[in-house]
Amino acid sequence: MRDRIEINPLVMQGKPVVRDTRIPVELLLRKLSEGASVEDLLDAYPRLTGDDIRACLAYAADTIAHETVHSLSTE
Repeated sequence: MRDRIEINPLVMQGKPVVRDTRIPVELLLRKLSEGASVEDLLDAYPRLTGDDIRACLAYAADTIAHETVHSLSTE
């Protein structure tokens, strides 16, 4: 699935996009969080596939999974 996401500094200022499109992962995630269905996204963006949307979700999950959380102590 990761091969469906592209990061290229010359495309959308380097934001992750669905490969061979200018559709940012962030946009699709935001639309889903606002209540859009997969079908809504496929209708709005005919070049997308269900696998593209699942790849966006997997990309987001992988990104969060590799975050490092640092505790800021006030002591």
